Amino acid sequence: MKKNKKATGYRQTIEIPKSIRLTGKVLQSLSPALATRYAARLFISPFRYPLPGREQHMDERSRQHKHTVSGIGKEIVVYEYGESVHRVLLVHGWSGRGTQLVKIADALLEAGYATVSFDAPAHGKAPGKTSDMSEFIDAAMMLEKEYGPFKAAIGHSLGGMTLLNAVKKGMQLEKLVTIGAGDMVEDIAVDFVRMLQLRDDIGIHIKKDFDRRIGFDINQLSASIAAPEVDIPTLVIHDEDDLDVPVSAARNIAAHLPDGRLTITSGLGHRKILGDPGVIEKIITFINN
Repeated sequence: MKKNKKATGYRQTIEIPKSIRLTGKVLQSLSPALATRYAARLFISPFRYPLPGREQHMDERSRQHKHTVSGIGKEIVVYEYGESVHRVLLVHGWSGRGTQLVKIADALLEAGYATVSFDAPAHGKAPGKTSDMSEFIDAAMMLEKEYGPFKAAIGHSLGGMTLLNAVKKGMQLEKLVTIGAGDMVEDIAVDFVRMLQLRDDIGIHIKKDFDRRIGFDINQLSASIAAPEVDIPTLVIHDEDDLDVPVSAARNIAAHLPDGRLTITSGLGHRKILGDPGVIEKIITFINN
């Protein structure tokens, strides 16, 4: 079968080891079904990275608690950072951790807010090897019950998609901020198999496999599909040089929001944007006003 040449625009910067790519190609040559199972497992297996020095102080000064998320039976690690009656929920992206938005958290503390964040299942200090966005959503909904109400929430990448879906499901917020959020789930799956140098149809099969396991069309978790039901002021931030998620995702999300505001930056990519002073100032101003 010829590879579909239509580009999704997702160009993730996480490097896939050559041995993993080679295994996938061998399995694909033997059986597409085997290659699909192999790629599907990798798709839900986040990478863990050492804690960077810039996040050390948040890790040391936050109050940390372990919680089991009801319904999925998986454990997360919660970070309470600062003291204030006004709280902001922070949600990291895929292969991230609860201290990843540290620069934003520090600015929020200076502005009079406390933050609550977490290591999603199989991320950071949380146990496990696999996770998916539905588990991120369940964790965020649980945190609202345990630590809310939150004045606002900020999500990076998959965290932004998570929060759009959480608000759709009933999370009560005054303001929402997404940074570098992806959009269509199927596009993300197809891009992932392209990183593995496998055929696009393997990505489609992965998506259908998730549909069967979860019991619904996971494209319903796509950001632009959740967006019309997010009826609170929402700031969508994205960098035009993001190599993980195309800026077109942000434009499509903002276009579907009832009260969306779009900010496009340049030269910051997918992760540097989290520490940019101009971006952080814009977030604080948005939440305050």
